[in-house]
Amino acid sequence: MHYHAERGNEDIKKKKFMTTQNLENYWMPFTANRQFKSKPRILESANGMYYTEKGGRKILDGVAGLWCCNAGHNRPRIVEAVREQVGKLDYAPAFQMGHQKQFELAERLAGHMPGDLNKVFFTNSGSESVETALKMAIAYHRVRGEGHRTRLIGREKGYHGVNFGGMSVGGMPANRKMFGSLVAGVDHLRHTHGVEGNAYSKGQPQYGEELADDLIRMVELHDASTIAAVIVEPLAGSAGVILPPQGYLQRLRKICDEHGILLIFDEVITGFGRLGTPFAVDYFDVEPDLVTTAKGLTNGVVPMGAVFAQDFIYDAFMDGPPNAVEFFHGYTYSGNPMACATALGVLDTYEEEGLLTRASSLADYWQEKVHSLRDLEHVIDLRNLGLIAGIELRPREGAPTARAFDAFLQAYDAGLLIRTTGDIIALSPPLIIEKEHIDFAFGTLREIITNLE
Repeated sequence: MHYHAERGNEDIKKKKFMTTQNLENYWMPFTANRQFKSKPRILESANGMYYTEKGGRKILDGVAGLWCCNAGHNRPRIVEAVREQVGKLDYAPAFQMGHQKQFELAERLAGHMPGDLNKVFFTNSGSESVETALKMAIAYHRVRGEGHRTRLIGREKGYHGVNFGGMSVGGMPANRKMFGSLVAGVDHLRHTHGVEGNAYSKGQPQYGEELADDLIRMVELHDASTIAAVIVEPLAGSAGVILPPQGYLQRLRKICDEHGILLIFDEVITGFGRLGTPFAVDYFDVEPDLVTTAKGLTNGVVPMGAVFAQDFIYDAFMDGPPNAVEFFHGYTYSGNPMACATALGVLDTYEEEGLLTRASSLADYWQEKVHSLRDLEHVIDLRNLGLIAGIELRPREGAPTARAFDAFLQAYDAGLLIRTTGDIIALSPPLIIEKEHIDFAFGTLREIITNLE
């Protein structure tokens, strides 16, 4: 009797949820929960360039989901890859075991990287990719007899995920302030945002290369013998589309080489065609020692990340007894069969449709539309590279972030999904975007920004 009563209560709960759409049990990430639950934005389906709400209203995806759906939505190759894999091999042990698709995917991914960035370690997210790369860097120095190199250098305004290592090397105050002292032994370079003379730059800004010399100051302060690695986003997305000045990344690479410091590029956002080349490594012609990726790797369909490592880093670990674990790190879902199958379907789609370089053919048109907003009263800067844009708005006095958030809400109501960070609107659409979609996006934004209070 008691069992049946419990089942009856469960049925009532389910029925209540189905009829009233109870939103209270889900604690949403990086969300103003109270605002959202007062007027929810619920997506029901997606196809191509569009999301669809219940009732059929379409919303143009101006941010590729969360910088991740580079091939758009509901792509046949990807759907079929998932469907086939789940009926064949849903999971395989990640430690001391393997399956074919792990090795196939790693080989294909390495083929898209220049030089000796040939070794691939699978994770489940960008945050985990960053943690993995930081641990690789510190452990690399230790296995080669320089265990005193433990210090990590990040950059102000950097975003490297939400785990403790990533938060520590990251430099976004709102992401750090609630969580105590974080990881010790971390320092930060200055950011490259707001450098005088760079406002309204088209592509890479001209001024600020010398900011890379902050690393020299770090060497003088801490001594190079204590520094394991420097991690930067080639282009900082989450902080509001902050571009590297001309020559900056090249200069940073040179300083790292001079002092035996590993250079890590966080390409979780810039990877997989966002700039019109497969990776930012190609676009800027700078080869780091480690590259972190995720997002576009699986088109946002299944959680997955990957770290690319130079051969010399991997080789340094391959010493000692052949039956010994060389690197004590990994995840239950590292190289998960479902994720690998998805990523292979994504790579097929990218390669067959030329999506890893398609942004280059639209970059000029995109840039023209971005900078067409320069005359608007509230716009104080515009930034673009590849198919990424940052539209910086003048903050309201006493209410920072409010103006951009109002733009986000109004854009959604007008059928356009954008992303805001602070008072900056960020755009990064699926790489299948057409000029008509670009026209709609910037026409909509012009009207909204013009009428903002």
